[in-house]
Order: sequence, then C-alpha cells, then structure tokens
Amino acid sequence: MPIFQYKGYKNDGSEVTGTIEAGSLKDAVIRLKDSGLYPKNVHEALSDRRFGLRFLHRADTSLLPPVTRQLATLLSAGVTLMEALHSIAEENKGPWRRMFIDIKENVAGGANLSKALGDYPAVFPEFYINTVAAGEMSGTLDTVLRRLADFLEEQEHLKSKVRTSLIYPVFMVCIGFLVLSFLFTFVIPKITKIFRDTGSALPFITLVLITISNIFQKYWWILLGLIGGLYLGFRKFTERNRHFLDRLLLRAPGNIMQSLYFGRFARTLGFLLEGGLPVLKALEFAGKATGNGMIEQRVQKAGQKVAEGARLAPSLDRFPPVLLQLISTGEKTGRLVDVLKKAADSYEEEFSRKVERFLSLLEPVMILTMGLVVGFIVLAVLLPIFQLNQLIK
Repeated sequence: MPIFQYKGYKNDGSEVTGTIEAGSLKDAVIRLKDSGLYPKNVHEALSDRRFGLRFLHRADTSLLPPVTRQLATLLSAGVTLMEALHSIAEENKGPWRRMFIDIKENVAGGANLSKALGDYPAVFPEFYINTVAAGEMSGTLDTVLRRLADFLEEQEHLKSKVRTSLIYPVFMVCIGFLVLSFLFTFVIPKITKIFRDTGSALPFITLVLITISNIFQKYWWILLGLIGGLYLGFRKFTERNRHFLDRLLLRAPGNIMQSLYFGRFARTLGFLLEGGLPVLKALEFAGKATGNGMIEQRVQKAGQKVAEGARLAPSLDRFPPVLLQLISTGEKTGRLVDVLKKAADSYEEEFSRKVERFLSLLEPVMILTMGLVVGFIVLAVLLPIFQLNQLIK
C-alpha cells in the first residue's frame, strides 16, 4: 500500500507528524480520524515506487548484515514473512524503511521474496538474491537467512579489520604532512630570513631548504592542485589498468593479498554451496567475491571445465597447492563445504598475521623517514650558524 505523510493535531491541541499506510488518500484520512487525530495536511510520500532504488544506490550496505539477522530471527520464531517485513520496516528509517515497505507490498502482491529483493540490486548482491531463492525452493528460508547473516558479518568483520589496520599509517602520514607544511610555511621562512640578511654564501642544503619553503609559502595552491590531480589520475589509471594492478597485487611481497583473495574465494564458495546453489553458479559468484580480476578469470575457466565434466580441484589453474589438495579431499569425502570453511579460516588468520607483521615493519620505517626529514631541516639550519661563528672568530 502507498505511504502517506501527515501533519495533524491531537485532542489536546498538540501538533503531530508521521507516516501511515493506506489504500488511498481518503482511507488515510479516515484512519487518522479513527485513531483520534485531526489531520491538517496529508500527502503521498512514496509516489514513485523506485524512489528507494534511486536513493539507495549509494546506501550504507553495512546495515545489510543486521537486517538479515533480524529477518532470520523473526522467521525462526514463527513470525510470518509479511509480519517480519513490516517489523523490519518499522525498525528502520528513511530509504531503508521505504525499501522494505516496497518489498512487503510486492510480496503481498504475490511475488517471491527473492524477486522483490531483485528490485534493489545495489543493496542486495546477486548471490544474496540467488541464495534466498534457493532457501524459498527448499523451504528453509530462515536457515538460509541465518547463514547469510553469518557470512555477511564475517565479511564485514574482515573489511573492518583491514580498515582499522590502515588507520594508523594513514593518520601518521597526514599528521606528518601537516606538521611539515606548517614548518615550511611559517617557521622556516623566519629562520632563513636571518641567513639571507647576512649576505654570506649559504650551504647547498640550506638553499634547498629555502627553495622548498618558498614553494610551500608562495605556491601552496599549486601543491594542493597537484595532490588532487595525482589522486584523480591514480583513480583513472586504476580504472583503465585494473588487469595490470590485479596482477601486481597477486605478486605483492609476502603474498599478503593472496591470503585475502583465496580466503574470500573459499569462504564464499563454501557458503553458497551450503546454501543450495549449483556448483557453476557458486563458482561464478565466488570468483567475483575475490575482488581480483585475474583470479576471477581463472575461476571462470574452471567453471567451464566443471561444466564439461571435470572435477573442481584439477580445474582451478594456478591456485595454491594446499588449497587444491583440500578441495580434492573434500570432493572425495563429500565434505567439500566443511573443508572450504576450514580453508577460509586458515587463510583469514594468515592474512591477519601478515597484516600485523607488515604494520610492525611499517612503523619503524615511518619513524626513520620522519627522522631523516627532521635531520635534514636541523642540518640545513645549523650549518649556516656554524659558518657565521667561524666568520665571527
């Protein structure tokens, strides 16, 4: 049913605003009066059914795991799907509320939940929709949704761990840049002015310091433009050379990114197979989930071989031998899903250890770099002072 926004008054004269579902504007007014309100202004809030889709294309999808968990919990408790969707709509605000009301209307009109979710591809990934469809067909929608929530929470936890690991080095770089900018713009010019006033020849290192200071002081806007241009240029370069960058990331020192990519592959493939998706479809989504185009191509080729009757393990070209052995064992014993989960746990733990090791090495490198910069500034300031002392003597 459509949603109407209203403004009205209670019996005590206080003003109240809100939204209400009704079949028409007339029904909305009648329902408001029946509830003891005196409507002043009532108008349809969701005249365009696709408003949520347009608005949600940049939505914070971190809400998806808790929403999926809520839906799974409600269905497991015996709540009907319509009541569960209504409760989730009431629990959320803004575009998420509108989206779930729209989904509930579609389901009430006879559509499957998976089809209703398909109207919002920016929020619900393709593998999510296909997994829900498999759960509907098998009659285990609550179980499938619970597994989906577990999977999404694990992926969100991994992303959060990566973001948290990057906070410290990014923060240190930004602080270092701001401090150096302040020194070169306001402090060093006052010091170097004394040296220039003496009229004596200055050491080369001091001249370099003065030149850098002048650039920061007079051409700071060019530096900002250069930084912005480098950022935009880097983005365009990554978009046009995604294949090249994916190959470089696979060869990163310590194979740190390989642990992340193969962990994602094993986790996603195991989850989708457990959810009842066919092997070929699960391979397609697992390849995309890795986030690396090179691995995705290898998985696609493996899917073609599996479609022709080959086993999965021998079809995965240039995958780690340990992972291939685990997959082969899982295929032989019929425990492929369990084996993939254990492989994913192992790769994710390995990725965490490598990130911690990388950060432990990065910290002294950053300290050394800052020390060299500070040493350069101190030396450039002290050398002219020593020369002045010699002249005085």
